[in-house]
Amino acid sequence: MESVFVEQALLAHGWADRVRLTVAADGRIASIETDATPRAGDQVLTGKTLLPALANLHSHAFQRAMAGLTEYRGQQRDSFWTWRELMYRFVGALTPDQVEAIAALVQVEMMEAGYAAVAEFHYLHHRPGGGAYDDIAEMSARVAAAASETGIGLTHLPVLYAFGGAGEKPLSGAQARFGCDGERYQALMAAADRVIAALPADCRLGIAPHSLRATSPGLLKATVAHFPGRPIHIHIAEQQQEVRDIEAWLGARPVAWALDNLPVDERWCLVHATHMTADETTRLARSGGVAGLCLITEANLGDGLFPVEAFLGDGGHIGVGSDSNVRIALAEELRLLEYGQRLGHQARNVVFTEGQSTGRALYEASLKGGARALGRDSGALKVGAYADMVTLDMTALALDGRQGDRILDGWIFAGDDRLVSDVWAAGRHKVKDGRHVAREAVEKRYRGVLKSLLAA
Repeated sequence: MESVFVEQALLAHGWADRVRLTVAADGRIASIETDATPRAGDQVLTGKTLLPALANLHSHAFQRAMAGLTEYRGQQRDSFWTWRELMYRFVGALTPDQVEAIAALVQVEMMEAGYAAVAEFHYLHHRPGGGAYDDIAEMSARVAAAASETGIGLTHLPVLYAFGGAGEKPLSGAQARFGCDGERYQALMAAADRVIAALPADCRLGIAPHSLRATSPGLLKATVAHFPGRPIHIHIAEQQQEVRDIEAWLGARPVAWALDNLPVDERWCLVHATHMTADETTRLARSGGVAGLCLITEANLGDGLFPVEAFLGDGGHIGVGSDSNVRIALAEELRLLEYGQRLGHQARNVVFTEGQSTGRALYEASLKGGARALGRDSGALKVGAYADMVTLDMTALALDGRQGDRILDGWIFAGDDRLVSDVWAAGRHKVKDGRHVAREAVEKRYRGVLKSLLAA
C-alpha cells in the first residue's frame, strides 16, 4: 500500500483540501481522506495539486518520427491525401526495433505531458511487401514492450485494414504492411491477446476497423460481432473527400451509415467525425459513443472543425488524442478544442454552459470520454478506480496563488505541459519532477533511430 498526501486535489465530487490517498497493489485507489494529516511513510507532495490523469484516446506512435518532415508545399495544394502519400513512403522501411524505440519515446512524452494511458491505433503489422513476421503479432509485441518499459496504461487496438480505398479497392504500395482479411485479422488478434495478457492488468485489447473505406460492410459487421465486449475504434468523416467517396459507394454519409448499420454504443470511439450534418451530430451524441478529437493533428492536416458545441449540447461524449504525434501536448489539445470554436463562432468561452470554468469543463469531459473510449476504469479520483493521477507544480507562474477551477484554467490557457510534475498510471509512479524515470535510455535509443531514418 502506497500513500500520498497533498494540500489540494480534484476528487470525483469536487475540490478537496488536505487529501490523503492510498493505492493498493493492484493499482486501484484503496482509500481517500479529506481534511487529513500526513502519516509516517506518506509521500508528501509539497507545492503540488493532484488531479485525475487523462487517457490519450488515439495514437499512431510510429508517425512521431515524421514530425516536422512534411511541412513544405509541393506544386499542388497540400492536403491530408498528399501528407498520406509521404507517410506511406516513410513507413515502408521501418523495422520492429525502430517501431519499439519510437513507441517508447512517444509514451514517455505522453506521460510527461500528463497522460496516464493511451489507445494505440496500431496498423503497421507486417514486413515490407505484406509478408508475415514469424510471429504475426511481432509489431504489437513491440508496442507492448515499450509499454512495459514506460509503464503507460495501454489499450492496444490492432487495426483491420483490408482494402486500399472506398469500394473495396485493392491494397497498394506501403498499404501491404497493414493488410488483413478477416481470417488473418482473427489470427493477429489471438496472438496480440497473448501479448497484452503479459502486461499489467489495467492494459487491455480492443479492435480497430481502420475506416469504412479500408473495410467492407460485410467484413466490418462480421468483425464487430466476432469480438464482443471489447473497445471499438474507427476513423470516420475526417475529410470532405472521404465523405463524398463513402456516400457515392454506400449511399449514405459515413456517420449516418455507421449509425444505421453498426451497433454504435458506449464501447465505440469514432475518431475525428469532423464532417457531420446536424442530424448525424445529434444521433452520434445520443448513441453513447465517444467522439475522438485530435486537435493538433486535425489542425496540422487541415481537417476542419468538429461541431463541439452542438454535440455536447445533445449530451455527447468527447475525449482527446495525439493521433500523428506531430506534437504531444495535452494542455494544447484542450486549448485548441476551445480556441477552434472561438475562431469559428467569433465568440469566447463557447463550448460549455454559462457559469462553468471552461478549463475544468474541458478537462472533466475529456477525462470521462477518454476513460470510456479505452474501456478503462479511470477518469476520476475515487475509491476503486485505477490510480491514474497527475500533479501540477503550484510554484509555476501560471498557477501561482490560484485555487480550485482557476488551476485548470491557468494550466490550459496560460501554461503548458511543463507544469506537470508527477504522473502515475494505475499507481505506477513514472514521472517525477517533470521527467519520466526512463527518459534517458529511451531518448538515447530514439535519437539513434531518428539518425538512421533521416540518413536513409
